[in-house]
Amino acid sequence: MAKSKSPAIPQRHFIGSHMSSAGGVERAVERGVTIGCRALQLFVKNNNRWEGPPISDASAAAFKAALPKAGIAPEHTFAHSSYLINLASEKEDVVARSVIALEDEIRRCNQLGLMGLVMHPGSAGAEGDSVAALERVARLSRAILKRAGGSTRLLYETTAGTGKTLGASFEEIAGLLDDTNLPSRVGVCLDTCHIFAAGYDIRDAATFKATFDKFEKAVGFKRLCAIHLNDSKMPFASRRDRHEHIGKGEIGAEAFRLLLNDARFDGIPMALETEKDEALDLDRENLAVLAKLESDSGKRKKK
Repeated sequence: MAKSKSPAIPQRHFIGSHMSSAGGVERAVERGVTIGCRALQLFVKNNNRWEGPPISDASAAAFKAALPKAGIAPEHTFAHSSYLINLASEKEDVVARSVIALEDEIRRCNQLGLMGLVMHPGSAGAEGDSVAALERVARLSRAILKRAGGSTRLLYETTAGTGKTLGASFEEIAGLLDDTNLPSRVGVCLDTCHIFAAGYDIRDAATFKATFDKFEKAVGFKRLCAIHLNDSKMPFASRRDRHEHIGKGEIGAEAFRLLLNDARFDGIPMALETEKDEALDLDRENLAVLAKLESDSGKRKKK
């Protein structure tokens, strides 16, 4: 597919992609512009390392200045935390390093004026106590947010539930939010691939309604702050996290059409986390698919 000068992108929603921040955080915005991002997710340091060089004042200023030129509002920007962070671990050294790393990333997000920082709730391990782990995540998150200050929210991400990973049920996510007990500083990032893998079906109108009725009852749409738009390579309830391009996986296009035409999701920033190519044409193709699905408003649901 040739690079498009005017990408086909969704117009009613704030949809973008996870963009590389290699070369400086401002470069993530520059890359986002080329595919028409209206929302943006990025890493604020190397996602596979505990530490990273600080974000310079000049780089932070360039990032903030680039957003309005790109047509991206700060409230539609968020980061994803390092994959090493695991507050749920029963290993004291891992928890200690996770606390330091998460506080550093929250401060970096505050520096950039990001709406949120997405974090996997983590795992206590195969033999760990999940109840104690959930309490530990909430307690430590609360302390970190208070120390870091600012306004960036910590967004607990729904997970596929591989092994004993926390956050695979809406009830666990709700419990984390309640126990953290900082309503203005926490929220939810819902991943379509993850909830499908965890056993929440969304492939047709009936299952979509049932799943999000459960979400509303357990969590509440008022606490939904960001969405990861991913199809799934793996079958329903597989408990395996493998992202696929929109409409090409086991979930299928209909679920995304339903989501984009459900008024409860209006205004929530959404980001692709699908496979990329160097030219970003795969992102353009996914955004074009979403634009077409968004334009099908014949069955738009309002509540």
